[in-house]
Amino acid sequence: MKGVDDLDFFIGDEAIEKPTYATKWPIRHGIVEDWDLMERFMEQVIFKYLRAEPEDHYFLLTEPPLNTPENREYTAEIMFESFNVPGLYIAVQAVLALAASWTSRQVGERTLTGTVIDSGDGVTHVIPV
Repeated sequence: MKGVDDLDFFIGDEAIEKPTYATKWPIRHGIVEDWDLMERFMEQVIFKYLRAEPEDHYFLLTEPPLNTPENREYTAEIMFESFNVPGLYIAVQAVLALAASWTSRQVGERTLTGTVIDSGDGVTHVIPV
């Protein structure tokens, strides 16, 4: 496994506890703006927090509804070329949120349509699915 000691940055509460470090955000309003930082973030999540070998796992990632095709392609490029994942599916967040609601319904009541309100850090979407 790649050494997590090489990952000289911190995420979340760890970052707050390091006041001498600069704070940066790779994502603004739901869209990736700093791809180098995003790749480092993914690296730390995969190796340090998931403790996974990406070559051994398929990945499911989400994207906002207004993500550009170029951003989707670049995400896939990072996952395949930097992490050598064997497979990747990128889904729109609203579709997965609607699908998650199926588990609380009877089979006959499940539908493929609905309206999803997704409110996150810096962006809110109301999406008909």
